[in-house]
Amino acid sequence: MSMSVEDCTQAREGFPRPYPNTPSNVLEQLRLTGKVVVVNGAADGIGLAVAEAMAEANANVALWYNSNEAAVERSQALAKIHNVKTAAYKVEVSDHNQVYEAIATVVRDFGKIDVFIANAGMAISKPILEQTVDEYRKQMSVNVDGVLFCAKYAGEVFKRQGFGNLIITSSMSGHTVNVPVDQPVYNASKAFVTHFGKSLAREWREFARVNIVSPGFFDTKMGASPLAMHEAYRMSSLGRQGHVKEIKGLYLYLASDASSYMTGTDVLIDGGYVLP
Repeated sequence: MSMSVEDCTQAREGFPRPYPNTPSNVLEQLRLTGKVVVVNGAADGIGLAVAEAMAEANANVALWYNSNEAAVERSQALAKIHNVKTAAYKVEVSDHNQVYEAIATVVRDFGKIDVFIANAGMAISKPILEQTVDEYRKQMSVNVDGVLFCAKYAGEVFKRQGFGNLIITSSMSGHTVNVPVDQPVYNASKAFVTHFGKSLAREWREFARVNIVSPGFFDTKMGASPLAMHEAYRMSSLGRQGHVKEIKGLYLYLASDASSYMTGTDVLIDGGYVLP
């Protein structure tokens, strides 16, 4: 219902809310000392780079992985190099019971969760007429159900604590139909989690922030396939794929107090791919 100017000028109880009690110095804002961060899909690629960024900023980090047990060794290395607490957990994010138990275990092991980074994802890049129903369901189980389950159970922890921060890894594919490979299911799954994250930012406004990162092509196993490589270079304004070191600062910003006035935002980091 529309309101008159007179109605809009009336003070509302509880507003304005106070500014957060965070440092003024920007470098201090970016430090994560004492924070507990969960990163799933953390065995390699963007997820591992993000876990490294969190440890480099002095956070304690829980690394989740599905099948790549290299996460265990990488977790131990981060603890040794950065003198922080880390642990690796084997979790299939498409199984809600495993997600629930893993989150409960992290809370027992670390005492709390300040930031949850829902990064796990997969792609079966085929046209819909060539994709099987099982392949469709597999992508949706990881890219959509996995994010939803992590959000639901991490959100319960955030609400109980009275604070929290969820960061969802989506994709530029939720914004544009990237070419030349047709992958409508993957694209749609990313559009889902982008809008889901924005909706959660509203729902959780009293106790947690939620933001989305939408990467373009990065030089990882989830990056441009050989079929799309040269077109990815051409379409990117920067003429290349991204290096994972170039995304670490964005996740750190969103995880830290530096972004305390940001929620419900979807940040594209794609080398200008979606511009043309």
